[in-house]
Order: sequence, then C-alpha cells, then structure tokens
Amino acid sequence: MTTTMATCPQDLSTDETDLVHEARANAEAFGELYRRHVTRVYRYHMAHTGNVKDAEDLTSQTFIAALEGIRSFRGSGSFAAWLLGIAARKKAMFFRRSGIKPEVPIEVAEQIPSPNLGTDQLVNQRLRLDAISHALKQISPERADAIALCFFSELSYIEVGSVLKKSEAAAKMLVTRGLQDLRERTSLVFEVEL
Repeated sequence: MTTTMATCPQDLSTDETDLVHEARANAEAFGELYRRHVTRVYRYHMAHTGNVKDAEDLTSQTFIAALEGIRSFRGSGSFAAWLLGIAARKKAMFFRRSGIKPEVPIEVAEQIPSPNLGTDQLVNQRLRLDAISHALKQISPERADAIALCFFSELSYIEVGSVLKKSEAAAKMLVTRGLQDLRERTSLVFEVEL
C-alpha cells in the first residue's frame, strides 16, 4: 500500500495576533479562535484518551484555561502552539489524576473529518489515516506524538517543537525519524516533503 503524506502544514494563522488581542475583551473574537482551533484540540485529546467524553471534557478545559490565560499569550509563537501547549498540560494532569497510563489510540482521532474536503478526498484521507494509525502504534511514543501533532492537529514543525519543548529542527527530526521507523516497520510507503 502506498500512502502519500504532505509536510506539516505551515502556520495557517499567522495573522491571529490581532484576533487574540481583541479576544481579551471580546467574547465573539474568542469564539472565532475557538471555531478555528477546536478540531485540532479535540483530535489531540482523542488521540490520547480514545474516549469521546474525556476528549470533550479536556477540550473544554483547554479552552476555559485559554480564555482565562489569554493575556499571557505574548505572540512570540503561534496561537495554535500556545493552545496545544495548554492541551498537553491538561492531558498530563488528566492522566496523573486518573492513574491511567496514557495510550495513543490514534485511530479514534482520524474519525473527525477535516473541514472543506470533498467526499472523495474524505474517503482517501480516511483510508490513509487508517493505515497510518495502525503503524503509529509500532514506533516510540515521542515520535508518534510528534507525527500526531503534525498531521492530526495540523501544526507546523515550529509549532510541534513549541508544544514538545524542542527546537523546530528537533521536531522535524522526530517526524522524519518517526516516518522512517514507519517505513521500516510496515509495508506503507510514505512520501513526505520536508
């Protein structure tokens, strides 16, 4: 089976700084930030919890914390990376409190369709993600998380690095080595532009 995968998307929201500043005083502006990022946050939590209720709760907690802490966003990185950093902390607290060892059931996260795709594109994406999710369970958790942030949460390498507290180059290396591991351990062929 051949799977074609593009690079991590570039920062799709480079002009969000104004919206973030407006969201500090305007609920509608924060609502727009929510609409832009809810799918990526939800997918991230689904990829780690595998449970709709927990993912919904963690997504809500993430956005409540973001609203409460929006004044701390300085604009030095992307809003998406800042938000996924909050999501990562909420996920870590969830697993610490529950005493459950986190597993990464990536196949659940892929069930949330990307907006603006046609039916044929959604079917192709679903088939590709099914194969990838099975393969991700065969590599290290750190590399799998980097790939999940890049391809499921649609963060750029610099944003992935920010969430994982690594440099852009280290994030790119995690994704590259993770994809190499996938190639070696599976019959999938991944074509990636780095």
